[in-house]
Order: sequence, then C-alpha cells, then structure tokens
Amino acid sequence: VMKSDTVPNGSSGINAEYGGTVLEISAPEYVQEVNKAGDGINVVLHLYKQGIPLCALLNQHMTELARKFPATKFIKSISTTCIPNFPDKNLPTFFIYRDGELKNQMVGALSFGGMNCTVDELEWMLHKTGAVASKLERDPREKRHIPDAMTSAIRQANYYNSDSD
Repeated sequence: VMKSDTVPNGSSGINAEYGGTVLEISAPEYVQEVNKAGDGINVVLHLYKQGIPLCALLNQHMTELARKFPATKFIKSISTTCIPNFPDKNLPTFFIYRDGELKNQMVGALSFGGMNCTVDELEWMLHKTGAVASKLERDPREKRHIPDAMTSAIRQANYYNSDSD
C-alpha cells in the first residue's frame, strides 16, 4: 500500500510531529529519537562534522527530502557527539532504521558519489533502503554513465573543456 506524500496533521501513526524538518540530536536523545521512534517509522540518521563539504551538501539534500517525505524521520548528529571517537574518514555516514533497528548503512564519501551527489541521487539511495517511497523509477546516476570514482575525477578535471551539460 503506497502512502500519499501529503500527511494530514494529527494523523495517527505517521508523523505529524516531524513536520518535514531535520532534527539535530546529541547522544542523550539518540535512544529516544532513533531506537524508540515507533513501529513502522523509518529513521534516516546522518552522522556529520562541520567543515566537511560533502556533509554540508547532504544536510541540504536532507532538508529538501524531509519536506518531500514527511512520513520519514530525518535526523542529523555531529558524529563524535553520538559515537565517541567515530573516525572522520567514515564521514558522511547514514544509518537507516526501521522499527528501531538498524536496517542499512552508507559509509564514507564514495557511498554517495562524492560532491556530485544530487538530491535525486540521495533520494534514490534512500528509496533502495526502503527509507522513503520515491516515485523515481530508476537510478538518476545511470544518466551520467559514471562507472567509478576514477572516471568521475577525470570528468571533473575536464569540466571546463566541456560544452555539454
């Protein structure tokens, strides 16, 4: 059964309380907001750090996706606030929870395709994990035909010589 994109306020079960925003949490709120989010609730948690450009980009994308998918709970937390000594090389990290249990994780810049990651691509990745019910029918990255990070780096280097989009 597909849920509608619009969620009437005060509806039971589906979050009226997330309101299409990204919640910032610290360690004390973690269990309450993530593990006890409720039955059937998808939670997307982004562990990030200030000063990492890809983390900032993904936080912008999350803000857009939170408005688009109000039935999913979007949360961000500074990595070391939630998990002491969490290695920066693993950032950004997304943890996907459903019914309070970890269902999926995306760890490190390569998981997201680096700074090329668009909001549609992030939506597709989250759709593949079941975190959001996207209407996208295929991976937006297929249009780019970038098989790996090396090709991506070469393409970036050639960016200014290109007259294509």
